[in-house]
Amino acid sequence: MSLSHQQKVYISKDVRSNQYITAEIKVTDALLAHYPDHNTCYQTLSHVIFNLAEQEELYNVHVITNDKLPVVRFHTEAYCFPTAEQIIFFYNPEYHEAQSLHSKDDYRARKIRIVFLATGEDIRINSANFHIKVQSFLTKLMPQLPEKDLTIKIRDHQHLSYDLFAKAKGNKESYGYKLRAISDRYKARKCPLPEGHGSLCYVTVKLPLSRKLKQAILAEHTNDFTPLYQKLEDAFIQATSAKQLKRIAMVANGLTPLVRNSKYDQVEGTDEVQMLGFDPNVEEQQFIRHWDGNRLVETVNFTIAAGVKDCKDGGLGRYLNRVEDALKSFTSELGLDKSREELIVRFHQHISYQKSEL
Repeated sequence: MSLSHQQKVYISKDVRSNQYITAEIKVTDALLAHYPDHNTCYQTLSHVIFNLAEQEELYNVHVITNDKLPVVRFHTEAYCFPTAEQIIFFYNPEYHEAQSLHSKDDYRARKIRIVFLATGEDIRINSANFHIKVQSFLTKLMPQLPEKDLTIKIRDHQHLSYDLFAKAKGNKESYGYKLRAISDRYKARKCPLPEGHGSLCYVTVKLPLSRKLKQAILAEHTNDFTPLYQKLEDAFIQATSAKQLKRIAMVANGLTPLVRNSKYDQVEGTDEVQMLGFDPNVEEQQFIRHWDGNRLVETVNFTIAAGVKDCKDGGLGRYLNRVEDALKSFTSELGLDKSREELIVRFHQHISYQKSEL
């Protein structure tokens, strides 16, 4: 196989592309001092934000002032589903537009989070243009804020999601992606990023614990689920090790995994979120496990993070090919029925940086 062929990854044409950008503004005493109360601050700023977003052709914008974490997923219908700690946005970029303030009465937020959801077609191809629009928006917003010494943290999230078993279901058509780091793609599209920006690439997979899978491994009427989790863990480690994938995690505790760079971010869990910290610079094995043999969950989450070397010189295609090979080996070991079961692979790319007053 040629090197250029290895650098491409062939993904089902049914693949879905998502992008959203968050801008976080810390809520300081100095900022709040310009308003009679918290609610007036949030209402006033959200009006400014929505008017400016309209001018900058940003058509799906949310302002979060209750410190909930945004999670974005594709759906044919638009939903906004709040939990105690998260706001899950379901939408179709081709059709859905929105302007919403998500607040909580008499609550002082730690930060005001502006969430920009990409709209239109060809989300991945247009990702740099979307980022440029958000940068332009923020450059114009900052002078309109009553407090001048504010720093804005920008996070750009992109992911491709697809069924690993699409071909077994008759979806034979695929498209060859030459995956590149966001910084390389943006550079080619004249979208500059600061030198010190952080970046992270990883794959997440949700494995539903089907009746068939449980029956194959567990004894009848048991309350000890350790053999099931241990089997999954052993098979996952074996499959990933064979492909030299060293930054891996298995989460089966009912929490939502959230991946961070452990070099830069504090890694603490909450009631809903299981933080996973990987250092992409370290070559040693990094395996994180969170499961309890006394508790059965509906879904097991697996994560495979890329290293710094994986992201250089067209290496992301090779990385995702290795991940796919490992997952195919893993699911074969478990005897999954590819024509009837779905295994959604999500390939995530994130960048983050601080934007100060210009």
